[in-house]
Amino acid sequence: MNVIGLTVRQVRYENKSFWRNPFSAFFTFAFPLMFLVIFNLLFGHDTYRGFGPKVSTSTFYTPAIVAFSVITACYTNIAMTVTIARDHGILKRLRGTPLPTWGYLAGRILHAILIAALLVVIVVAFGRVFYDVDIPTTTLPAFIVSLTVGAATFCALGVAVSGLIPNAEAAPAVVNASILPLLFISDIFIPLENAPKWLVTFSNIFPIKHFAHAILTAFNPFTKGAGFVVTDLVVMAVWCAGGLAMALRFFTWEPRMG
Repeated sequence: MNVIGLTVRQVRYENKSFWRNPFSAFFTFAFPLMFLVIFNLLFGHDTYRGFGPKVSTSTFYTPAIVAFSVITACYTNIAMTVTIARDHGILKRLRGTPLPTWGYLAGRILHAILIAALLVVIVVAFGRVFYDVDIPTTTLPAFIVSLTVGAATFCALGVAVSGLIPNAEAAPAVVNASILPLLFISDIFIPLENAPKWLVTFSNIFPIKHFAHAILTAFNPFTKGAGFVVTDLVVMAVWCAGGLAMALRFFTWEPRMG
């Protein structure tokens, strides 16, 4: 079997493994919806001015939770599952098979992107049905491109971070510490309409803010033009390239000693 065939088989294996753990699968999809409901219960009657004219905060939180869903599926899950598989010796056993390194990583990444795409559909549909949020039409290509670039970026960073995590026990702490604070300062959990300039400057260093901004722009009902934000896409592409370089440098098949 050629390398592409092996990669496809790896995607199928990852998919079967994911759905055969129903509790994990359930909370993977329930977690973003839970946040969407909570934020709308707390702030759903407020208005959001980040789109220009006043709109309901539901119009903000639906695309924001879309971005959160992609980050969870592509960064958090990959970083944790790869680290756990490495420490349990699964990667070491896979190393003895004909599956090449990039084939394994491609299988993990492609499956994560598929789960992220399913999450996006569910969150957008939930926002439309329960909160009457408009789905972008003219800016739909920009929305899809932003999702694709963002998913690739966070998958690459997830693999890169897994190579830096010392062991499986440290994975939840390291992954959450590296992502949760940034979610609060990157227009994901809280709309930063009146944030200090230094905080905005700091958040602009990282890809989360640019990913959120690209998604929010594409979802903005008042966006003129195609909705592409070239700066955000370029910054995410740079982080993606850096993540791939780190992944190739630090990824290991065997558990770390010590």
